[in-house]
Amino acid sequence: MNIDSETLQKIAHLARLELDASHEGQMKKDLEEILEWVDKLNELDTDGIEPLTNMSFEVNSLREDKVTEPLSQERGLRNAPDKEGDYFKVPKVLE
Repeated sequence: MNIDSETLQKIAHLARLELDASHEGQMKKDLEEILEWVDKLNELDTDGIEPLTNMSFEVNSLREDKVTEPLSQERGLRNAPDKEGDYFKVPKVLE
């Protein structure tokens, strides 16, 4: 597949890339190679093949939800590196 300059600039704009003229030729070549590779995939017979939904066969081992006592404010603040009264004290991030 051939990519013209207008298409390349539109793709660069959508990807928020600043593409200067010195790199345009290499980028066109790279994109054409990618599209040729993807086009080769269309040659494969995929009839009867299930779509892939996961990259592994691992199964999540989830724990059962159990209702427990909530964490008290005192216990929650016990290991705080710095606190002031009933609150966590953190460095100022806004002026």
